[in-house]
Amino acid sequence: MKLKEHLRGRGRDELHTRPTLRTISELTGFAVQTVSRALGGAPDISDSTKATIRKVASEIGYVPNRAGVRLRTGKTNVIALLLSAENDVLSLTSRLISSIAKGLRGSSYNLVVMSSFTEDNPLDAVRNIVRNETADAVILNQIKPRDERVRYLMDEGFPFVTHGRTIWSERHAYYDYDNKEFGILAANQLHRKERKHILLIAPPTDQTYAIEMISGVKEACSFNGQHLEIVSKITSDSNREVIRAFTEQRFMEGTKPDGVISASPNATMAAISGIEDAGLALGETLDVFSKETVPILDLFRPNILKTREDVATAGQFLAEAAIQVADKDGKPPMQALEITETYESSADVNAISD
Repeated sequence: MKLKEHLRGRGRDELHTRPTLRTISELTGFAVQTVSRALGGAPDISDSTKATIRKVASEIGYVPNRAGVRLRTGKTNVIALLLSAENDVLSLTSRLISSIAKGLRGSSYNLVVMSSFTEDNPLDAVRNIVRNETADAVILNQIKPRDERVRYLMDEGFPFVTHGRTIWSERHAYYDYDNKEFGILAANQLHRKERKHILLIAPPTDQTYAIEMISGVKEACSFNGQHLEIVSKITSDSNREVIRAFTEQRFMEGTKPDGVISASPNATMAAISGIEDAGLALGETLDVFSKETVPILDLFRPNILKTREDVATAGQFLAEAAIQVADKDGKPPMQALEITETYESSADVNAISD
């Protein structure tokens, strides 16, 4: 029976009844078990059959009964993404959530975002998920080299993926950006601009990507003969006004840096505001090199040197890796390292995006 004919033939009470697997079975002609397995992404069911079943399920507003699914399969069909509640909107957070959600679209899994605060024990949220079995896998970010959350999940044998690397990365799924290469690239770009005194606004130094970035900048500056000054009073995660005030003061006193490396667009815009408040102009006596996760820096100042971190690709990869570990298919963990590229104009941004 065609979908429209089926809906026309149903009474008002029946239209308000929650659709079931049997409803989809009647509309498509496939057995209930086939419908169930297709919606669950069974690999032995053809893509065309899955597409037909999912299309009908979407059109009639079918929503799986979570309690029933869990009782029947032992799975929640949930991927949990743990994020800091204090990340700024111009960081990679919002784009990461969106890209992971898109990566899960069409699968049997739904994304649930869980927040944590600085004062919280970072293990609490992870323990709650494992003990209460509220997700089939976890995605973690803001990774530390010996991340206690990762150690706990490995000890528990609970599926997870990290956005960043640990010292145990060969044993688990991850996606990472090559922050050491970013540091080398940034220092070298500033060296080509004949910048000799480099100021680095790094991420929090307890996180792996900060350690990698600092290592790369140090290595390149040493090779190039550049003087490196690593800021200790602020990080790229600091409040924008705090960064602005610090850079204004720093560029009004002593020997002034002529090159700045910033780990985030938030920190970059705040730092440039401080530099300009100190009476200096970008591109004349100094240059700034920044990481960019959202194509926004050209709108702020067109002459910022920058490189892009591809958050869309990261989210897609993390979603696929989370599905793999949640399905426990026995395959080796998915692992990827993104290599950075440099660009300087909005035209180059569009070329990369295309």
